[in-house]
Amino acid sequence: MTETRRINFNSLISPSFRGVHRDIAESMHTHYVLCGGRGSCKSSFVSLEIVRGIMADRDANAAVIRKIGRTLRESVYEQVLWAIEALGAADLWDSRVSIPELVYKPTGQRIIFRGADDPRKFKSVRCASGYIRYIWYEETDEFSGIKEIDTINQSLMRGSGSFYCFYTYNPPRSAASWINREFAKPRPDRLTHKSDYTSVPPEWLGQAFIAEAEYLKQSDPQRYANEYMGEITGTGAEVFTNVRLQAIPDEQADSFDRTYRGIDWGYGADPFVYIGTAYEHASRTLYIYREFYRCGARFDEIADAIKKLNPHNLTITADSAEPRSNDELRARGLSIRAAKKGQGSVEYGIRRLCDLNAIIIDPVLCPNAAREFTGYKFEEDGCGGFRSGFPDRDNHTVDAVRYALEERFSRRPVGCFSRSKLGL
Repeated sequence: MTETRRINFNSLISPSFRGVHRDIAESMHTHYVLCGGRGSCKSSFVSLEIVRGIMADRDANAAVIRKIGRTLRESVYEQVLWAIEALGAADLWDSRVSIPELVYKPTGQRIIFRGADDPRKFKSVRCASGYIRYIWYEETDEFSGIKEIDTINQSLMRGSGSFYCFYTYNPPRSAASWINREFAKPRPDRLTHKSDYTSVPPEWLGQAFIAEAEYLKQSDPQRYANEYMGEITGTGAEVFTNVRLQAIPDEQADSFDRTYRGIDWGYGADPFVYIGTAYEHASRTLYIYREFYRCGARFDEIADAIKKLNPHNLTITADSAEPRSNDELRARGLSIRAAKKGQGSVEYGIRRLCDLNAIIIDPVLCPNAAREFTGYKFEEDGCGGFRSGFPDRDNHTVDAVRYALEERFSRRPVGCFSRSKLGL
């Protein structure tokens, strides 16, 4: 099929993507999360992969999607045109700018470009022949959440063939961003790849690009880390800057020696929370790997859930503000210890958590803890700074963890934490 067969595909992609290309060639995954900083060539790689894949498989079509439709022509549309030129196939494609779409002339296969302003519109997308094999979400962080993307995928992923979904974006600074939380969750059919400009041949980027990056590296290291290296650096408002979201498999959980459990009572709109944690003293690392989080839960439901999560009936430290509720759980056979609390205990407990080297949360087993810990932020004072003290909202799992570790934390005197970490 003309000149494209004589072009070395690996010579067109950044070296860091060659392993991803092999993974796609062997159909190892369905979803490919490609995150990274500026100049990492992730969009170039996806555009080349899609064009090459369509020309190699007469049943394959593609949908290229951005959140806002008016941004398509000057971004991904031009990017795919570049890929066609790079593959030496410009004479084999028709460009229909007004639609917009690109048509492979030998077979009529299409690459369609759509905005996701209304995800329901994708229900009407049809191909004259074949099916939508490739789906590309460019600037995925612009979407409102994973549910919006799932709705589109459900409309487009029809048929019995193989599918490849690409998600390209620069990670937002905050760990609380939906995309940073969502793609931290493990999925067996998903490959996540992180890239940055340092793995790209310098002549591809040009000296001006590299000079700008190096200047920012010296003048504003945190901004450089986020924009050029694709790191999650935080916004400055996060209380917990030491949180990492990662899987905690059962075999690891079974190996923990020092485990602690806590309960935060809630009624009405506030949830009841049970949290199971483990602490490694040598590495000063806290693991959060068990969670029951429910609004309006009854005592029998609570007791049954905790017995499954805590089968050896190890002691649980519960909020002492609800003595009758604690008695109800004791009556159902649970070992409950009332938290001592006391003046300053909230601030002390949170500071101790902030001073840990790492708080590792399994986002699948403990989705609410992952959401609350990453989203717990200082309140702005309206003058460019933050109010003193810790906010008392969206912190149910934080409170349950404080209670769980109350005895552990009480073994060291107040003042053992580093106040500089909080800027307080």
